[in-house]
Amino acid sequence: MCAMGLSEEHLTEDEEIVLHFHPHWTTLLKAIILLALTVLVAGGLLWVLPDGMQPYGTYVVIALALVAAFVWFLVPFLGWWTTSYVLTNRRFVLRKGIFNRTGRDVPLTRVNDISFSHNLIERMFGFGTLTVESAGERGQLVLKDIPKVEEVQSELYRLIEEEQERLSGDDDDDEPVRVEKAETADN
Repeated sequence: MCAMGLSEEHLTEDEEIVLHFHPHWTTLLKAIILLALTVLVAGGLLWVLPDGMQPYGTYVVIALALVAAFVWFLVPFLGWWTTSYVLTNRRFVLRKGIFNRTGRDVPLTRVNDISFSHNLIERMFGFGTLTVESAGERGQLVLKDIPKVEEVQSELYRLIEEEQERLSGDDDDDEPVRVEKAETADN
């Protein structure tokens, strides 16, 4: 499985993708409404366009509608599509950007606290804000519009516990190495 934003080749040994998701679709609601309004206004203008303005008036209306659709819908959609959250059994990965990509990886061993919040409307639509506190320079990661935020928080918490158990289990298996003194010919 290859998640957009994190390919298999970028996984470490024994690392597996557990969850991959984008921001909730409601982040595109404004863009969808603007696209619908653009189509309605352009259609209305084409309907009432006087015959004397044909065909150049039609071209102008269509060109303006395409520019508006690009700016108001396509750019936000590409921003949504290229924003990717990936949760692996070792780290939480954020990747975003259309032309310039940025990323942030938070190792699960560095996470100190995970919390979520969502208001009534967000609960009805099934998304919320996830806050991940980690040890390090950048400390807090606030992610808005996370779908099924409670499930993501629970899964993240479960993976952190598994990672801590895995790491502490490795320490228990290490036994001190005994070095026996070799007998010399002088003895």
